Amino acid sequence: MSGAAALIVHGGAGSVAEDTVRARLSGCRQAVEAGWAVLMHGGSAVAAVESAVVILEDNPLFNAGIGSPLNSDGQVELDASIMDGAQGYAGAVAAVKRIKNPIRLALRIMQDKRHILLVAEGAERFAISHGISPCDPRDLIHPSARRRKPRYGTVGCVAVDQSGRIAAATSTGGTAGKHPGRVGDSALIGCGTYATHEIGVSCTGMGEAIIHVVLAKTVVDLMQPGVPIQVTAKHAIGLLAEKTGDEGGVIVANNCGDVGYARNATHMPVCWVRDGGDMVTDI
Repeated sequence: MSGAAALIVHGGAGSVAEDTVRARLSGCRQAVEAGWAVLMHGGSAVAAVESAVVILEDNPLFNAGIGSPLNSDGQVELDASIMDGAQGYAGAVAAVKRIKNPIRLALRIMQDKRHILLVAEGAERFAISHGISPCDPRDLIHPSARRRKPRYGTVGCVAVDQSGRIAAATSTGGTAGKHPGRVGDSALIGCGTYATHEIGVSCTGMGEAIIHVVLAKTVVDLMQPGVPIQVTAKHAIGLLAEKTGDEGGVIVANNCGDVGYARNATHMPVCWVRDGGDMVTDI
């Protein structure tokens, strides 16, 4: 299969200050541009989602990487995961305090193939042994972190490359004031991230609620031949609301290059592009 390239990103479900809407959509566009450039140069879906998510982790507007809130100890702890739908491999990292771009570490874990999820200091030791230099934990604390109180956020990307292969990735700083060591859905394969040879999903919202319904895998399981993925995405978010009473969002792409998304929160900045189409944003 070829010619079905597509890429979609989200910047987190939840309330968004009106004066940041334009900047958030611009940040999502920059992430899509980075990932799309990888795909248009023949790169893999895995490389594309990593490139897109790194851009979002480096943007302090988003709850990931440098934009993450502080836990109850006044520290930043980061979670991320990535999955290669074509190979079925996945990598994830949780509660790291010295890794600037946790999605890069998640990718190294996936490529290593010995583990799926590594956490805290053990994950940081793995990073060092695989060429990822640690940062000073203070470098992850943006000046806005002490003012902002995001309940949830998260960023993510799903990509389909020119061979029809799919990958998904998700990254987050979690909830403001969270208990040290708390891990939400973003590091859990099947909850915050999931990909097969046919479809990829990245989720955002309240992690405990998403874990409760195993949201990313639920989206995949709900897929039916002939049913648009947009309809399925909305169905999954409806189930999240029905079973947990909480809010969230999903982005989805399939190996035909179709993309979809849904949310029941007030906002979820998204941006996507498909072969032969213009870049589109929504919030």
